[in-house]
Amino acid sequence: MARVAPVRRALIWLLVLGLLAAAFFYGRSYVRSHPQDVPWTELHLDHPIGLFTLRKLAALSEDPAQCRALVAQAGAGDVPAPPRRATPDCGYDDGLRLGRAAGEAAMSPTNVVTSCPVAAALVILERQVIQPAADRHFGTAVHEVTNAGSYSCRRLYGRTEGEFSEHATGDAIDITGFVLADGTVVSVLRDWRSGGAKGAFLKDVRDGACRLFSTTLSPDYNAAHADHLHLDMAARGKAGVSVCR
Repeated sequence: MARVAPVRRALIWLLVLGLLAAAFFYGRSYVRSHPQDVPWTELHLDHPIGLFTLRKLAALSEDPAQCRALVAQAGAGDVPAPPRRATPDCGYDDGLRLGRAAGEAAMSPTNVVTSCPVAAALVILERQVIQPAADRHFGTAVHEVTNAGSYSCRRLYGRTEGEFSEHATGDAIDITGFVLADGTVVSVLRDWRSGGAKGAFLKDVRDGACRLFSTTLSPDYNAAHADHLHLDMAARGKAGVSVCR
C-alpha cells in the first residue's frame, strides 16, 4: 500500500503534462487559424475581421512603411501622396491617394487622400463588409463609393475653438452613399430610414465599419451626420476602444 501514493502522484503528473501539451498544440493551431483574434500576430488585410483587427489597424500610424506595404500587398490601387503640413495641427506625412483595384469600387469624387491606416481599413471594409452586404441585399456589386472628402484643416464641427477634427490629419473620411453596378443609388441622406434593402444595407455597412474604425458616426448619432457615415482612426483605437453610433 505504501507504493500507492507515489504511483498516484506520477499519474497526476502525467495527466497534467498531457493537458499542458494538448493546450500548447491547440493554442498553436488556434493562432494559425485565427490570427485576427490574437494580439501579437501580424496584420494582413485579407484576414477576417477579428477581436484585434481595429487595434492593429490603428497601430499602423506608428509604422507608415509597414502600412504602405500592407496596402500595396493587398493590391488596392492606392498610391503614396506627398506629405502635407498646413499648421502644427493640420496635415499628414503618410497619406495615400485612394485608387481602384480591378473589379472593385471607385471613390467618387476621385483623388481623395487619407492617412494610411484609414486607407488600410477601407480595403477591408469594401472587401469584407460593403461588397458582401451589396450581394446579400441587391444581388449585385457596389461600383462607386461616394464621399464628402477626408482631409480638412478644421476643428470639430467647424468651431473656432476646441479640439481639431480627425479630418485635420486625414484620419477620417465621410461616406455619403453608394452606386451599384446596375446604376442604383443608395444615399445615406435619403435611404437611412427608408426601410427595405437600402436602409438595411447602409446599417450593415455602419455595423461593419464599427469593427474597423475608432469612430463610426451615422445619422443615428445626430443631425450633423444625417447625410454621411463618418469613419475615423482616432488614437483610442490603439487600445481597442471604439465609438459606434
